This record gives sequence, structure tokens and C-alpha cells, in this order.
Amino acid sequence: MIPQVFKLVCVLFCLGLGVYSVPGFAEDEVAEEAAEGEEGEAAPPPAIYLPIKPSFVVNYGGKGRLKYIKAELSVRLASTEAANSVRHHLPLIRNNLVMLFSSQTDESVNSQDGQEALRQAILAEIQEIVMTEDAIEGVMDVFFTTFFVQR
Repeated sequence: MIPQVFKLVCVLFCLGLGVYSVPGFAEDEVAEEAAEGEEGEAAPPPAIYLPIKPSFVVNYGGKGRLKYIKAELSVRLASTEAANSVRHHLPLIRNNLVMLFSSQTDESVNSQDGQEALRQAILAEIQEIVMTEDAIEGVMDVFFTTFFVQR
């Protein structure tokens, strides 16, 4: 009696595995078709996020009491070529961004609109450097991962 029950459980278990393994193949095919797109084109590669390290600590605001900005940035890139270009030109990028941060005013860093304008200026600066130096269009966006102001 026990050996027959054991055989029955084994057969049911194997049948269950067979039933659950078939949809896996179908899911793979659906994922491949979705990746190809509607016209058979390959899907664009995923974006690359490159943190700009170390963080920026810069005084700003001109004369008077010293005020500081601490900012950490990540750059969103479309290709490894663009990522390599940003890495290669990082000293120039950092220099220009330090100058950009230090030219800020209280009004520009205290408001949401001012911070967004600063982010757009940083993006334009990085895009210009990468385009001028290597003729690569792949810098998609810049994100503040940390932004502190000390007045």
C-alpha cells in the first residue's frame, strides 16, 4: 500500500512540474517579442547611471558670511561611450561645475525653481563638454542625489 501511494505521489509531482514548466517557455518568448518592439527593432539599452564622486562642497554667494553648498550628482547616460566620455573628462566637468555652484546666489539655491534651473545648467554644461571633446550625444539627464545649503 505504501509503495503504491509513494509512486502515485511521485507521478503527480512530476506531472505538476511539467505543467508549471511549460508557461516559463511561453513567458520567455513573449519577453523576447516585446524586446524586439512592434517593427522587429531591438529595444534601446537601459540607461546607465554614473555617480559623480566625490560630492561637491563649494562656498557661494560672494562677500560676507561664508555659505556652502554640498551636492551629490548622478548622470543618466544612454550608452557606454557616453559614460566613458564623462569618466575621461571628469576633471574638466568637475572644474566647470565647481565654478557653476560657486556663482549661485541665495535666491537661486533657496527656491525649487532655482534648484531646477541649476540642475538644467549642470546638464547643459556636461552635454556641452562631452559634445565638444568627443562628439557624443548620450548625456540624458542629471539628478541631485543630495543637495544641502548652509547659510
